[in-house]
Amino acid sequence: MPNAIVVFEAENQQLVYVNPAAESALDLSRKSLEGQSVHDLFGDNQALNGMIGDIKQGHVMAQRQEMVLHSLPGSIHQDSIPAHVVIAALEDPALIMMEWFPIDQQLRSERDERVTQQVEANKQLMRNLAHEIKNPLGGIRGAAQLLEFELPEKGLREYTQVIIKESDRLQTLVDRLLAPHRKAHVIESFNVHEALERVRSLVLAEFPKGLRIIRNYDTSLPDIMGDREQLIQAVLNIVHNAAQALSEEISQGTAQIELKTRVARSVTIAKRRYKLAMDLHVIDNGPGIPKEIIDRIFFPLVSGREGGSGLGLTLAQTFVQQHQGYIACDSRPGRTDFHIQIPYRNRERAS
Repeated sequence: MPNAIVVFEAENQQLVYVNPAAESALDLSRKSLEGQSVHDLFGDNQALNGMIGDIKQGHVMAQRQEMVLHSLPGSIHQDSIPAHVVIAALEDPALIMMEWFPIDQQLRSERDERVTQQVEANKQLMRNLAHEIKNPLGGIRGAAQLLEFELPEKGLREYTQVIIKESDRLQTLVDRLLAPHRKAHVIESFNVHEALERVRSLVLAEFPKGLRIIRNYDTSLPDIMGDREQLIQAVLNIVHNAAQALSEEISQGTAQIELKTRVARSVTIAKRRYKLAMDLHVIDNGPGIPKEIIDRIFFPLVSGREGGSGLGLTLAQTFVQQHQGYIACDSRPGRTDFHIQIPYRNRERAS
């Protein structure tokens, strides 16, 4: 089960069973938890004690409550976990089950579902809009070209050139909207750090002075299965946006972007559980994303930069989601963190 579960004796609350999700949540092995009690893990929690007491006395068969699971100072488990907790009686009256999952996981799951629905709606809207624009746009450009040939004065061609160039600009925008859905996936096994090094070299070639791109790699990461070019493009869009937002810091020589990779274990993405995922953070020390658009930055045509197309992050999100992955952003002045998780899958699942 994806939720953490422990089973303990009703009399002394000593643990008799711990599932793998609980081991992961507590960051402790089953062996190290042997002989511990619920109170050794979470301290003298009155709300938790009350729920256990009601179950022991047979008042209810199960109870659920949201609470913060604190640990005792100096105990083996140091974290405090805001969680949704369920205490339930088992067939054996001497045993009680405790199940919990972090509230932020529930909120993230709900957010993922909501974002997925929004992305699908936006994607369908953009595709339909792009097709509706494309046909008349071709007609406008063609008519402008014919008109240019018929104009008696060459000076008037300046106006037809404006029509043609603006039509071409809109055509490029439409092509970018349709790009993620046109190109077939090329599924292969590749090293994510090689992809990140390509992104790094491309951005540093454009911003050779005043910008540091820090490598914080976990070199033990296994190769990932997916579309190498799509992942490069997704990360490049994020890093390039960050570099453009760091213009003031670049002029002062203090700009930096960190590329951080780790392995994430027991990850839930869009209500699916994965044993392992590639965990990537793109962190910059720029001014941060304006609060008024932070919740909409992955929507098409939303940009916090003057002259921005508002498509870079939309495309990045599309590419990540096509790999069954997760992308989110946390931003404040001085630190913006784009977080990407992509599960490790075999070739059949990846395709």
